[in-house]
Amino acid sequence: MRLEATAFKSRKDQRKAINRWNKFVLGPEYIRRAAYLCPKTREEKKHRKCNFDLLTAVHEAEYSNVKRPIDPKTKKYLEPAHRFEVNIEGDSVSQAKYELFLKYQTKVHKEDVSTWQQKDFKRFLCSGLKRSPADPKSTEKKLGSWHQCYRLDGKLIAVAVLDLMPSGVSSVYIFYDPDYEQWEFGKLSALREIALSIEGSYQYYYMGYYIHSCQKMRYKGSFRPQYILDPESHTWDPLEGELAKKLDERPYVSLSRDRQIVAESTQESAGTEADAEINDDEVSLFDLRMPGVLSLEEVRALDLDHWLLLVHGSFVHMIDLVGWETMPMDNPQSVKGIIAELAAVLGPKTVKESAVVLFD
Repeated sequence: MRLEATAFKSRKDQRKAINRWNKFVLGPEYIRRAAYLCPKTREEKKHRKCNFDLLTAVHEAEYSNVKRPIDPKTKKYLEPAHRFEVNIEGDSVSQAKYELFLKYQTKVHKEDVSTWQQKDFKRFLCSGLKRSPADPKSTEKKLGSWHQCYRLDGKLIAVAVLDLMPSGVSSVYIFYDPDYEQWEFGKLSALREIALSIEGSYQYYYMGYYIHSCQKMRYKGSFRPQYILDPESHTWDPLEGELAKKLDERPYVSLSRDRQIVAESTQESAGTEADAEINDDEVSLFDLRMPGVLSLEEVRALDLDHWLLLVHGSFVHMIDLVGWETMPMDNPQSVKGIIAELAAVLGPKTVKESAVVLFD
């Protein structure tokens, strides 16, 4: 799946998720005091109410972006309820990451703790693409496999495993502390990764595999406009609309194949209609200009008048037929037209050495 990051249109539930998280991080006391110490203008309040800015929203509660004015009552800096920090670092193994991963797999996916040794975790999520540049603080465009780490009050609470490519951010995996499950980290991480795609000029955001019948994957389709890679043509089709409807009806869908079937059916139908038109319009063989067939002018040069015709056991010449001389040679429905087309196919030599037998 992929979406063009700059074309992303947020939904109400996604905006609600990020706003709920930001309020939790900042806390009601900070929000109340900050509104008094750092008041927003009427225009700012109106703009915020009517517009959702993704880049502003995902960074709003990060500690480095939180305004910390001095509270005149306490003479201390106004602090949020929690210190929230997000950073991108190499996909290296650490004990904190491993323990968080184990907690997630056992609590959320109900897997046995013995299923995942540290070496298995490393192979699965800590040995991806080579990174460039190696320094996370570099201003160059990051490429390769990285971990986007979420920390709350110094504690690692979520890790998003990302592959950064020249033209896209690919979401590989997300694991988080189940104690924070109510905050919908699937949505929060996706919103932040879309923002990363925009800020880093990666263009596309890839959300990995999509199984329409899997309820746990359905949330991916809510990040719109979402496109699905066609399994046969390797072209991208919008999920919303025709594709989603067909996926509701059957497990395997290739729109390119469906279009091809329709096109072939249309061609067959057009061919049948064309044949019918040819019959209805009484098109002469001479109008088709088929290779190897004599033209009307070449047939006129033949002596068809004296071509033999077998009638009731006796041979007569064509000219002996009533009305032969006035029959149009280019009318395939007339006897003369039928004889002329037969001569055009057989050729001069056969016409001289043969006779014609007509059957009803």
